[in-house]
Amino acid sequence: MNFKPLGNRILAKIPEEKKQTSSGIFLPDNASKEKPTQAEVVAVSCSCEDIKVGDIVVYAKYAGTSLTLDDVDYLVLDTEKDILGVITK
Repeated sequence: MNFKPLGNRILAKIPEEKKQTSSGIFLPDNASKEKPTQAEVVAVSCSCEDIKVGDIVVYAKYAGTSLTLDDVDYLVLDTEKDILGVITK
């Protein structure tokens, strides 16, 4: 993947949707699913100081621009208006 975010933006990997519940029930593709609101940061622009690669960020529900690179779904998020916070471990 060759992508470098510009400005105050990051590239975040959207987690894959679960196809099976914890009790073992398989979910059909047409089941109503909530859009995930957490993602792992995989690239950061030079302007971002508070967020680094590997962080898990929480973002607004309809935020960002979807991008598919090498069959993997990503979001380009603006750090000032799209990201709500960083999950600390």
